[in-house]
Amino acid sequence: MDRSETARRGEDAAAAFLERVGMQVEARNWRSSAGEIDIVARDDDELVFVEVKTRRSERAGTAEEAVSTAKQRRIVRLAQSYVAANASRPPGGLRFDVVAIRVLGEDRALLRHYRAAFEATP
Repeated sequence: MDRSETARRGEDAAAAFLERVGMQVEARNWRSSAGEIDIVARDDDELVFVEVKTRRSERAGTAEEAVSTAKQRRIVRLAQSYVAANASRPPGGLRFDVVAIRVLGEDRALLRHYRAAFEATP
């Protein structure tokens, strides 16, 4: 399985997980000229921007470690673009989650969901 297939399968698993825990997936792979947001979901009255990181090994670090401060800033900017483009700022505000997936085998993986993993900083 190549890197893009691993990433796609990870995003599929993350979206299915989020729906199972009661969130509504609003958009996947939302793109603007500044980049891409993996998943946009609603959790009650919050709009949630989810970064999904999938790793087959931890040689280059864990999935969580791949969400650097620079990546967080980029996601916040993209979220602001998404809200502006969709006029959809919910009363509960914005939240930034990370779903980290470690592939353990062909049909096995460890999925960790970090709610409010980081905040929008000015």
